[in-house]
Amino acid sequence: MSNRVELTGTLVDAPQMRRSPAGIPITRALLEHESRQTEAGSDRYIRFRVGLRAAGSPLAESLESVAAGASLNVTGCLLRARQRNAETDPIIVSVSHIERLVEPKLED
Repeated sequence: MSNRVELTGTLVDAPQMRRSPAGIPITRALLEHESRQTEAGSDRYIRFRVGLRAAGSPLAESLESVAAGASLNVTGCLLRARQRNAETDPIIVSVSHIERLVEPKLED
């Protein structure tokens, strides 16, 4: 079975880092994705927000250092935010790779 996702989007708020009881850094953030996709031969405007979780060094610190409003490309896998209730716990992206995207400069 495969579980891999790659998304491009913008960080909505400043990422928040905490430490697990074992001392592992864990950073959470919210990514907003917008794109046009083709479905059944028709173009669709897609917009959604999804939670990100980066665990361990240096990944957690890398995500924490990204400012709100920054554009990112993230790769990872999907999982439940809390693993307690598969029916109601939200799905998030467990990040394995972060790439900061450079915004093109607008010329006057």
